Amino acid sequence: MLEAINLSKSFSDKQVLDNLNFTVAPGEIMCLLGANGAGKSTTLNLFLNFLHPDSGQALIDGADVHSNNSSKDKLVYLPEQVNLYQEFNAIDNLKYLASLSDLQVSDEQINAALDETGLEQSARKHSLKSYSKGMRQKVGIAFAIIRQAKVLLLDEPTSGLDPSATREFIKIIEQLANKGAAILMVTHDFYCAHTLANKIGIMDKGQLLTLLDNKQLSINTLENKYHELISGTSVVRKAS
Repeated sequence: MLEAINLSKSFSDKQVLDNLNFTVAPGEIMCLLGANGAGKSTTLNLFLNFLHPDSGQALIDGADVHSNNSSKDKLVYLPEQVNLYQEFNAIDNLKYLASLSDLQVSDEQINAALDETGLEQSARKHSLKSYSKGMRQKVGIAFAIIRQAKVLLLDEPTSGLDPSATREFIKIIEQLANKGAAILMVTHDFYCAHTLANKIGIMDKGQLLTLLDNKQLSINTLENKYHELISGTSVVRKAS
């Protein structure tokens, strides 16, 4: 559903992405871990067609996003800060977003999507300026549900969330994957990556250093592997 084929990108004389290759299948969650400047956000921007690659292809459902605009109809992007209309309530925001996508939705469909995200009924008619980041994310994810998105791109989604909100977020994303969405998330959050991902890519200086199967990977092993690859050091967890 999501495929990077030899993707490369430079800005001026700086290589920010170097021959990137990976796939994300329907129902699969892939997380990219890496420091700032590793190339994670550039990867998302290439799939969003915000940037054009110097070489290679970014494919959604087999279509090159840079030559086929219809690929955008299959994805929803959730940035670190969800940019919705602060003066609108959740229902009005979703009605407006649906209209931009030429979707006809009823209040019942909107409320059903919000039910799936766990946004409380009492909050739905309040303006979003009173919402926490976690609540705004739920509105954004509700739109992905309404749109029946086949691909979800997430940029640092748990940054600034408390542990309870992070657990709620993880549960919602797992539900979307179980419905068949292909999900690509970039993050610094080891816990979220380890809890959610089927596979985890470690990036540094524009290169995908390794792609790990997360099925039998402990969080301690993940952290050690990350630090060994990035800085040549390992992390030893102290028992609490």
